Amino acid sequence: MTKPTAIDLFAGAGGATLGLAKAGFRVLGAVEIDPSAAATHAKNHPDSQLWESDIRSLRATSMRRELGLAPGELTLLKTCPPCQGFSSLASGRGLTDQERNDLVIHTVRFVRAFLPRAVLLENVPGLSKDARLAFVRDSLHSLGYATQVYEFQASRFGVPQRRRRLIMLAVKGKRSALPLDIAELISEFESAVSVRDTFTELRSFARSDDPLDRYRKSSDKVRLRIEAIPEGGGRFDLPEEYQLECHKRLNKRTATASYGRIKWDGPAPTMTTRCTTPACGSFLHPEEHRGITLREAASLQTFPFDYDFEGSYGDIERQIGNAVPVRMATVLGHAVKRLVF
Repeated sequence: MTKPTAIDLFAGAGGATLGLAKAGFRVLGAVEIDPSAAATHAKNHPDSQLWESDIRSLRATSMRRELGLAPGELTLLKTCPPCQGFSSLASGRGLTDQERNDLVIHTVRFVRAFLPRAVLLENVPGLSKDARLAFVRDSLHSLGYATQVYEFQASRFGVPQRRRRLIMLAVKGKRSALPLDIAELISEFESAVSVRDTFTELRSFARSDDPLDRYRKSSDKVRLRIEAIPEGGGRFDLPEEYQLECHKRLNKRTATASYGRIKWDGPAPTMTTRCTTPACGSFLHPEEHRGITLREAASLQTFPFDYDFEGSYGDIERQIGNAVPVRMATVLGHAVKRLVF
């Protein structure tokens, strides 16, 4: 069988590109606007043609022709438009939320140009309530695609992180409806991987010259606060003298997490674009008095332990938080193959 092909829109650091490759796809091309993320993608995926471009100004038909593809020849179009406008966890910079949200509809332009056998859209669950998703689905239906929307919990399928995502699958010319439960397509990939499992494996691989083996340095005052947090605890376990005034005004039921320790024997919380910053979530090491390192955060996104990242510390932290977990992309790639072959 000819190897299936894919295009990765909003490719970021290449988590989905790598995951799809592990599922047997040849990722022909990728689009990413962020310079540091594009540099990371290019370094790790030299055989995939990269467009460092704003997707709004990229001509989809020209891209298809440059790749030497005829309409209908591509197997999979994967798209992961920026999700900050739909998410309760993150805030975006540069583009407004409105502009970020509108990027979703550019998926339709590329589908029209490539007419792939399948489309995979990944985003946060908040997109399900937005009219743009309905527009995308209606547009794909008019092009002859069957679509289905799923909520996907990454920790159910071997990602050591609670990361709930919205997945839209679309298959061209499929006469029967797509399964209502995505697990019907990928049940054999169900597995639970803990933080302990991941960090233990990482330690066995660790090298002394790893540029990602570093964490955010803290002031003496913050370090004392971190040292006072017990295993499995968070800011509500702090003695009053270490609590911030803003923390005292919140309660456990309504407050978001910060200065929380990741727990060993389960999945980590969702990695965000501030995933090594203790004040921004439960990103403290389970027992050491520090935030997790960039490499530890990348491992929770299931990047290989030797995956190279380009850019500043903040650039890399953002790339890791924005990434599609590699393992998740692999599992979804197998789901697509099952639907189209």
